[in-house]
Amino acid sequence: MSKMTGWWKNRSSAGKVELYTRGSFHLFVLLEITSFGLMPVAATAPSRPPVLLPLTLLFMVCGHAVLCGVLTHKALHWVVGRRERPTRTAVAVVVTTAACTLAVLTLRATGHISEAAVTPTLVAGLIWFASGSLVLCLRSVKRMLFIPAAAAVATGLAALALGTPAATALGYCVGILLGSLFFGATCGFSAWLLRTVYELDHSREVQARLAVAEERLRFGRDLHDVMGRNLAVIALKSELAIQLARRERPEAVEQMIEVQRIAQESQREVRDVVRGYREADLSVELEGARGVLSAAGMDCRVDFPAGRRATELPPEVQSALGWVVREATTNILRHGDAHRCLIRLTAGESGSVTLVVENDGAPEAPAGPPGSGLAGLRERLAALDGTLQAGLVGDGRFRLLAQIPDRRLQGLEVRA
Repeated sequence: MSKMTGWWKNRSSAGKVELYTRGSFHLFVLLEITSFGLMPVAATAPSRPPVLLPLTLLFMVCGHAVLCGVLTHKALHWVVGRRERPTRTAVAVVVTTAACTLAVLTLRATGHISEAAVTPTLVAGLIWFASGSLVLCLRSVKRMLFIPAAAAVATGLAALALGTPAATALGYCVGILLGSLFFGATCGFSAWLLRTVYELDHSREVQARLAVAEERLRFGRDLHDVMGRNLAVIALKSELAIQLARRERPEAVEQMIEVQRIAQESQREVRDVVRGYREADLSVELEGARGVLSAAGMDCRVDFPAGRRATELPPEVQSALGWVVREATTNILRHGDAHRCLIRLTAGESGSVTLVVENDGAPEAPAGPPGSGLAGLRERLAALDGTLQAGLVGDGRFRLLAQIPDRRLQGLEVRA
């Protein structure tokens, strides 16, 4: 069952909107054929079976509908930025629509189409659906409005040129204008919505990349602060030791001992940076996660403990849980298609602390090879005798559960 529904669940929000939009426009092909193409056949007198002309008109509408469907398919690819504007196909639709419309008006003027309702229906159907597909090839609203106006004027002038009464020609103009405006507005709004959804999806991806880049910059700054001064001191003392050794001065040994001490201290500080042992404010991380996820369009809820604030936890615990919140936020932004997220920090009756980060929209299978983020979190929590559990819990929800037992908190109890 999961394989049958995976083609939909594993799609992003933008992919789902695009699939729905394409399906709707593909139905327009059937709608044009059934609503307008069958009209000549249905209007044929019951006393005589359908002759060549009604069937010819039916096939003409079918070909026009398929051509408009092809233009719509290519135009949607252009809307989302996958290909160039389908100019040639659009020109083919304009030429085909004009030729079919003139053919229908000519058949009406020469008396080959005797039924009065057939001609306006065919003309309207051909131009309405063509206008909708042509609007998809434009971005400017002013240019979109030009299509219904041009179609209405051209149809009215063509009808007058073929001997249609002025009142009937005016009716063609009004009907074509109103119908084309409706179809154009519908198609134009659908294209705008699809383009906006993809832009939001791209913005969220860029935001996730910026969050990762910001974290890398922060790590780079910390590493520079730790190593910059120490390496400069090591270089100076090493140069001094070389000069003293060349002069056979005993102070050279003392300088090298100092170099060794600074190197060992630098090694410890670098290890602290890499392992994330520096203090972090858990409250700041929680509020930051709320702000980032809310800005990405998610419904993010952050629950603090009822009787214990995050700032009351020991610095070591805040640092470890802060890294959990940071890594979980980054994963939510980079993976899946979350709409709701819950971050809950609770204290159990025994005094243990539990952090839960749960979001929906998680894919059933990871998009790429597993990273080292969760492994690093487990190492940080293991130093506090804590545990980390991560995985799907059903209905496309992903849960990250971090726990630190009470015995470790008692040993670290230092009120902030």
